[in-house]
Amino acid sequence: AAAGPWVRTSRAQAPPVKIGLVLPYTGVYAVLGESITQAMELVFEREHWMVAGRKIEMIKEDDEMKPPVGIRKTEKLIDSDRVDILTGPVHSGILMGMRDKVHNSKTILIVSNAGADAISRGRCSKWIFRASFSNWQPCHPMGDWVAKHVAKEVFLTAPNYQAGKDMMNAFKEAFVPAGGKVVAEDYPKLGETDYAPYLTKIRQSGAKAVFAFFSGTDAVNFVKQYDQFGLKGSIKLTGAGFLTEPDVLPAQGKSALGIVTGHFYTPQLDNPTNKKFVADFKAKFKGKTPDGFACQGYDTAEAIVRALKAVNGNTQDKEKLVATLEKVEFDSPRGRFRFDPKTHNVIQPFIYIREVREVAGGLDNVPIDKVADVRDPGTGCTLPA
Repeated sequence: AAAGPWVRTSRAQAPPVKIGLVLPYTGVYAVLGESITQAMELVFEREHWMVAGRKIEMIKEDDEMKPPVGIRKTEKLIDSDRVDILTGPVHSGILMGMRDKVHNSKTILIVSNAGADAISRGRCSKWIFRASFSNWQPCHPMGDWVAKHVAKEVFLTAPNYQAGKDMMNAFKEAFVPAGGKVVAEDYPKLGETDYAPYLTKIRQSGAKAVFAFFSGTDAVNFVKQYDQFGLKGSIKLTGAGFLTEPDVLPAQGKSALGIVTGHFYTPQLDNPTNKKFVADFKAKFKGKTPDGFACQGYDTAEAIVRALKAVNGNTQDKEKLVATLEKVEFDSPRGRFRFDPKTHNVIQPFIYIREVREVAGGLDNVPIDKVADVRDPGTGCTLPA
């Protein structure tokens, strides 16, 4: 009976494991939601959509990148659909809005993108894991690296929401002590299409480099306009890895060449798991190259599969499932995957410093340096029940 009440019936009658996805499938970040979902489907398909005798059922909800919508969809998945496990969202503001509902209902959430630092710190919960990154992780190592290898005078820019502010703060934490000076900061609205006023400020600032975070269509527009504005040759563009992910590189084209970013993943990584992942993903999704978002989806689904197998499919004993997830460890496309038991945040095997270069098949992020074992500095989380 330890495996749940369904063991008294035939395996064919075991209820499905319901996995609720709160992700954007429309709007500026739709490509992110798509990549995460596709990689999860790849893992579950490998398992023939059956784990520990239970069918895997994915229930997808479009959060539209709007916190009120995301919170409403979360409530629907928990209260009406009675999902066993939640994943998503992309938007840090939606994650912060979901937090109390998830925590109070004791619903296990494996965050597959949103990096709000507070979820690994003062707002963490024993029921929340993160298989993606905290906003701090890809940007803090870049602060020291940019100061040493690129420039000491930098202009910061990112969308005006939680993730943008978190990432710029993480960069500054390392950049300023390394002798760097932030000459100015600017925060366009999420979904901005005309960056000319911001690019004018960058040109007039005296900065020798820019550190930026943009993603999805924002990254396409910013990078192309940066080049068209004539800044590329005179002010080095650096940033968080999302600026030049494979989901946006084809649209950015040669405007992206030479951009240096920090990220935990690139399809160029030379390890057996990643090589198989890239090949399988391309085969299933019409030649599409997996990006960091796909890697996050893969790791989320892999963690779910391994935990379910370890508890023989029992999702009713949530305490046991949490304890099992804490110990999950496997070879991911990014390297050896494991959660930090203190924060439930992924420990990044490496943050890779990557430069956009021409490679066989087009443009990609080629690793030029790396920082090992990057853990979010959250230490005060007691993971209350």
